[in-house]
Amino acid sequence: MKQVPPWDQRLARIMVRPLARTPITPNQVTIFTLVLALAATALFAVGDKTAANWAAGLFILARFMDHFDGELARMTGKASRLGYYLDYVAGGLSYGGLFLGIGIGVRESFLGEWAIILGLAAAGGAVISMFLNLHIDKQNQLKEGKTVGYPRFAGFELEDGIYLIGPITWAGFLTPFFALSVAGAVIYTLWTLATVLRGK
Repeated sequence: MKQVPPWDQRLARIMVRPLARTPITPNQVTIFTLVLALAATALFAVGDKTAANWAAGLFILARFMDHFDGELARMTGKASRLGYYLDYVAGGLSYGGLFLGIGIGVRESFLGEWAIILGLAAAGGAVISMFLNLHIDKQNQLKEGKTVGYPRFAGFELEDGIYLIGPITWAGFLTPFFALSVAGAVIYTLWTLATVLRGK
């Protein structure tokens, strides 16, 4: 039975249609989303509430637009191996940058200098998870001909939880969210590692 795409991917499919009639390529969209995410990283690192509010909005936009490249590639027949890897790299660097940027930005909180260490640890976990997910993809393609999927419920993926960074940041709860998300990043890295080891 074919799985129905999550809500954000379905919306992205509609919004990306005008781009299919332009010279813009899926890889250019991927790079643009990475630039947005890295700009959000820099704003989070400022450590200012206003900058963090803008950073949260930028990061949400970057992660939503992460669906654009794949949809554009399917519409225009421009899917490529380079695009596949580029998408993974952009995702890993985006999340890694997010953790590091927030860690630097909240170092004046109750976490102190530990915030930077936690940010580095979570950023490392995001990059390691990127490589592990690539390996899981290869395992799944060999066994079932499909790529990595996230747990879903009611049209939402586990990954869609990142959209909550906006309201959480705007409400002033960025630091506790950061502490919890670092723990989540470590757990997710361990889960992907266990999945790889089980697949061997």
